[in-house]
Amino acid sequence: MSILKKPIITEKATMQSESLNAYAFEVSTKANKVEIKKAVEAAYGVSVEKVRTINVRPDRKTKFTKTGVQHGKTNAVKKAIVQLAEGEVIDLYTNM
Repeated sequence: MSILKKPIITEKATMQSESLNAYAFEVSTKANKVEIKKAVEAAYGVSVEKVRTINVRPDRKTKFTKTGVQHGKTNAVKKAIVQLAEGEVIDLYTNM
């Protein structure tokens, strides 16, 4: 089971990385804070101070078409915001 799926690179996440030294990742929905901390420390070689998690619910959508009403939804996602120790940096742009 892979705990870290991908880093989240948005305007808000970039601002947090510059000002608060906190980085956002999309993680497995079954992962807990301890597992996320160990995975980030192993993958990037940094020391993690704090982990905050967010469960994002799926969006439900309805379309009215010629053939009838179509129902659908997006996938549920879990996000983790990882705050690093003072002086630690993760460079997310080198391996793109």
